[in-house]
Amino acid sequence: MDINKNTSLLPGRLGNPDSTLRTDERADPRLVNALAPYELDVHPEKAPVDGNSSAADCITWSAEAEANYAGVFESIFVDLSPISNVESSEETITGIDGNEIKIYIHRPTNVQGKIPCLVHTHGGGMVILKAEDLNYERWRQELASRGLLVLGVEFRNGGGALGNHPFPAGLNDCASATRWAFKNRDELGVSSIIVSGESGGGNLCIATALKASRENWVNEISGIYAQCPYISGVYAGPPSNLPSLEENDDYFISNSMMAALVKVYDPLGENSLNPLAWPYHALKEDLAGLPPHVISVNELDPLRDEGLVYFRKLLSAGVPARGRTVLGNCHAGDCLFPKDLPDVYSSTINDIYGFCQSLI
Repeated sequence: MDINKNTSLLPGRLGNPDSTLRTDERADPRLVNALAPYELDVHPEKAPVDGNSSAADCITWSAEAEANYAGVFESIFVDLSPISNVESSEETITGIDGNEIKIYIHRPTNVQGKIPCLVHTHGGGMVILKAEDLNYERWRQELASRGLLVLGVEFRNGGGALGNHPFPAGLNDCASATRWAFKNRDELGVSSIIVSGESGGGNLCIATALKASRENWVNEISGIYAQCPYISGVYAGPPSNLPSLEENDDYFISNSMMAALVKVYDPLGENSLNPLAWPYHALKEDLAGLPPHVISVNELDPLRDEGLVYFRKLLSAGVPARGRTVLGNCHAGDCLFPKDLPDVYSSTINDIYGFCQSLI
């Protein structure tokens, strides 16, 4: 039998264009059931915009998408029991562009001495959602409860309520927060600075390291932990070397939606190959000398393969790097379902904590 001609053997929508998370046998049944109340276990309703739409239309749509996603996430996280061993506060700093940036600070109350500092850059394609959202607040508190000082950066977004600020505004804010943490490390009582984020936040944490390298302050960053990073920007015309973009298209997120977010982040398309906007395009010389990385991807995520490509680029450039695949899960699924997938949720949090501890 010629397996190259038998497409039914291929995974996901490569083998069956009608495949959904509900019908894909690789999916964790608990994930499918958690998504079902929002009708996200099947193909979501198509966004009215894509990579061919105008930037103005994509910006308008992004505000609507932000409200929809925020509503879903709030319903998941609204009634969780509070975490008792973490104290939270806020700080406002001035960024490199002269703008104010709110920093959410979460500190464990049961740990003595200096501890690692995790700078968290939230998801949303660098365009939507907020660090103050319940799901991100909970994520930071969970990490802090393990023994980390966690900083949540309320960076400027490309669209939505905190827009419209295209690239490089959000990246500049994340870099500003990272440098502030390093400058104030003694007052904060921290031993090291790690930058971590998921999806668009995965882009921003990786890009922060690349920016730091270009500007000769990369020694201020001890490590990068990127989850399901959104880093290629090629969603309007997925290339053949990233088969997961077709294999898992419309599994929770879609190429058309991601292409629209690209339009909002870089309206004129001037930065399509700029590694600071889209780290996937970084060259070996861009990566050499970066701090240790973890690249965590999810099996049923359209973005899986671009994360794996970046991981292998890091290794080729001599960067200490570890890859991780969360099986049975969609995009960011290990960050979103503490009640339905508690073991998966805790496993990722514990892995981040372990990485931070390894860098002391």
